[in-house]
Amino acid sequence: MSRQPAGTEAVRSAAVRVLGRRAQVAIVAGVLAATFLAALDATVVGTAMPTIVGQLGGLALYPWVFSAYLLTGTTTIPLYGRLADLYGRKRVLLVSMGLFLAGSMLCGLAQSMLQLVIFRALQGLGAGGIIPVTLTILGDLFPIEQRARLQGLTSAVWGASAVAGPAVGGFLTDTLSWRWVFYVNLPFGLAALALLGLAFPEPVIRRPHRIDYAGALTLTLGLALVLLGLLDLEGGGEQRRLLALGSLVLGAALLGAFWWIERRAAEPVVPLPLLRQRLIGVVVLGSILIGAGMFGTTSYLPLFVQGVLGGTAMTAGGVIMPFAVAWSVASTLAGRVILRFSFRSSVLVGMAAMLAAALLLQAVPRSAGLAFPVTVAGLFGVGMGFSATAFIIAVQNAVGWEERGIATALVGFARSIGGAVGVAALGMILSAGLAARTGALGNVPTTALLEPALRATLAQDTLAALRVALADALGWVYFGILTLVILAVGLVVWGFPRGELVVSNTRRGSTNPAE
Repeated sequence: MSRQPAGTEAVRSAAVRVLGRRAQVAIVAGVLAATFLAALDATVVGTAMPTIVGQLGGLALYPWVFSAYLLTGTTTIPLYGRLADLYGRKRVLLVSMGLFLAGSMLCGLAQSMLQLVIFRALQGLGAGGIIPVTLTILGDLFPIEQRARLQGLTSAVWGASAVAGPAVGGFLTDTLSWRWVFYVNLPFGLAALALLGLAFPEPVIRRPHRIDYAGALTLTLGLALVLLGLLDLEGGGEQRRLLALGSLVLGAALLGAFWWIERRAAEPVVPLPLLRQRLIGVVVLGSILIGAGMFGTTSYLPLFVQGVLGGTAMTAGGVIMPFAVAWSVASTLAGRVILRFSFRSSVLVGMAAMLAAALLLQAVPRSAGLAFPVTVAGLFGVGMGFSATAFIIAVQNAVGWEERGIATALVGFARSIGGAVGVAALGMILSAGLAARTGALGNVPTTALLEPALRATLAQDTLAALRVALADALGWVYFGILTLVILAVGLVVWGFPRGELVVSNTRRGSTNPAE
């Protein structure tokens, strides 16, 4: 199981342990507020994006609005985890939330798709620290039994905000402006800042350290170039294609340099010895594949609903809503499954649900109603609830206090990096499919399907042809998601440890954060 913390980590864990119940409740409330903030942003933006791209134009940049956010949010996750272990959870969380709120405000003020992409990158720079550090705080304060139950509470908050997000986002987009889907983050973020800033008197114990800035820089630049190459590979023109290939090669070289740096860094952003542990290695690789499938589904289902079926932003939000609800409910049940049976049992249930969702997703492009998209979203949410909950708690339970911050961050890092690369790669497939199917339609933009005013100006035969082209292109995107999920299921079912992680003998009522 886990190791006991030593030295300064022991002092810090003892200080956390003596917090009174009222302080713990206030801290949990702050964590829940931060969770609400992150979940609200994820669901609000996804449902508003078809309208945003319809008004600002730039369909080619559609994947970048997601990928830029995921890129900066992904590459900073392990850095935030390391900083939280060095400087304390509280100050790192407050800084990351401040960056997120600044990015949200600027996103609402964006005047072009390029500006929106840049401001989303800033927003992601802050988002990278919110979820992993809040989960680490819960890991510090509570033993595994309480953590499993608290995961149900945090998931209920996640579900409530995620359910509200699509409805609120759709309402704001249809009645006021899409800009308000970013402004709505501000009151919840300020509430979370106040709660955690006042309630969590975490001591900061200084020790010698060397931050791995070279590793963080090469990882960020390498991933950015890979994403740029993927999104531009089908951009048209021989010169542009060569530039995209060069970007891919240079990005791969930088990622190789990142691996070399991590092997020699005193305090690496991604500690490679942790990845050599079977549990953590399987969870990280599995989370990369799962993240690509999850973000791909939640990014490209609204595009089908609004572009092919002719729905509104609220309709697209209603389709994604079951994903959040199912994740919330399944996470609550997962805590009980973990305590009664094992981590592996919860993981297997989750993988089965995700596989069922990916298989059913193949029928969506030929569906004429919302039944298939809604069912797919719900099943994928069930899968995430059972698997992600078990992943987080199992990893936290497998390391000591002094590594819990970075180990927790690695799980979110893996899922987000999979999402960033996955959405970009699936966007390349979508662009290629649309280019091959809309050439005969002349200069009619596919974005006309996403804006009701423009859609009404199209001739019926042109409108029908555009819808068929988009549905066919999305069919290949959904097949790519199925491939990712099959790989994830095979890896996790084969590699996740058996038996030794059963939770049955932990001392109940313990408040030792090292357990």
